[in-house]
Amino acid sequence: DYRRVAQLHVESGWVNPNTSVNEFEAAIRTVCEPIFGRPLAQISFGKFLMHLFQVAQRFDMEVQPQLVLLQKTLLYVEGLGRQLYPELDLWKTAKPFLENWLADRMSPKRVLQTIRQEWPYWREQLPSLPENIWHALTAINTLPEQLAHTQKALEKWRMGAQLRSRAWWHGALAFATGTLSLAVLSGPWLWLGGAVSLVFMIKAGWLLSSAGRL
Repeated sequence: DYRRVAQLHVESGWVNPNTSVNEFEAAIRTVCEPIFGRPLAQISFGKFLMHLFQVAQRFDMEVQPQLVLLQKTLLYVEGLGRQLYPELDLWKTAKPFLENWLADRMSPKRVLQTIRQEWPYWREQLPSLPENIWHALTAINTLPEQLAHTQKALEKWRMGAQLRSRAWWHGALAFATGTLSLAVLSGPWLWLGGAVSLVFMIKAGWLLSSAGRL
């Protein structure tokens, strides 16, 4: 199920949340489908891994350590399998083992065993459950107010950043104007250049002061 594989990668945060599931599904299908149902002699896991990493790079995918270990195991299986039995159908051979493993993990017996193991912990948590629910509901009720406060703080930060940026540019203009005036102008023009530089400096100071009051 290539689409489900693509959706799980997006839901798990392994790729950008804005990734197109359709495009990611098509890329995975292009890499994986050619090797399914083929004997080991016709499969090159080296090329498969190369294509897989190309897909990971294309979609800015975060490669998980367990995936790298699995790929390393596949390379070992390919090398050993080609020597022992090149016509081995890896998928057909592995299918009953995977089915048994999945059936064991999802069996009612395993579910009951898990519940029995976790029950002492949940028994301790039950007395505090009503209070925890009350705190959760209270937090949900105050969430709009908290979001509004956060949005207001972000808006102040944005305005402050804009003012500081403008102050920096006015300071740079004041320095440039003063330097050019001293280097090029003389007489009344020098005084005019100095006055312009002073105006830029005052404006830069006012902008910084305004940013500090936010």
